[in-house]
Amino acid sequence: DSLWDVGRRFARRGKSARQFLLGPDSLAPKLSDVRELFATIKWFVGKGPAPRYGRWTYWEKFDYFAVFWGVIIIGFSGLILWFPGFVAAFLPGWVLNAAYITHSEEAYLAIGFIFIFHFFHTHMRPGSFPMDTVIFLGSQPLARMREERPVEYQRLVDSGKLDEYLVDPPSRRRIRRAYAIGFVALTIGLLLAFAIIWTLLTG
Repeated sequence: DSLWDVGRRFARRGKSARQFLLGPDSLAPKLSDVRELFATIKWFVGKGPAPRYGRWTYWEKFDYFAVFWGVIIIGFSGLILWFPGFVAAFLPGWVLNAAYITHSEEAYLAIGFIFIFHFFHTHMRPGSFPMDTVIFLGSQPLARMREERPVEYQRLVDSGKLDEYLVDPPSRRRIRRAYAIGFVALTIGLLLAFAIIWTLLTG
């Protein structure tokens, strides 16, 4: 579904492959993401200023592409477990054991990644703590966007497209509802992360 969506966007926007993959709207990893990663680490430990992010940050790109290698690992090992007799006719038996371990551990890794790495970068960062409600509200304050994504903000200002993205602020009721839903999801996620760690340590 993700690859189909990328293909539709490429066809609709009428850009060259280079512009589509390396432009400011692209989720493709670039050298600037590596620089932002190190700048972020320095910022976290008080050794540098806050990084100047564009539309997509390095951790958002990592989140996006994590599903691809996860699907490959889980899918390939799952096929081996689905047809053990067929696989054993061509490969040694230890391949089945390796597939079982890989399949189960990758599932643990996927859940753990979402509820630890993703939670930290999304909700625990300065400016987002205790929760980033943009997923529920579909918008964020302009001042925050200007502070956290200055490169993207300036690009929209320079292109004259900023007004196209401005919307009315959400009502207090919608904000309260977003926090309520978010805290329930956060609690469930943290409990699952704790259960995963407990199972790995005691299993």
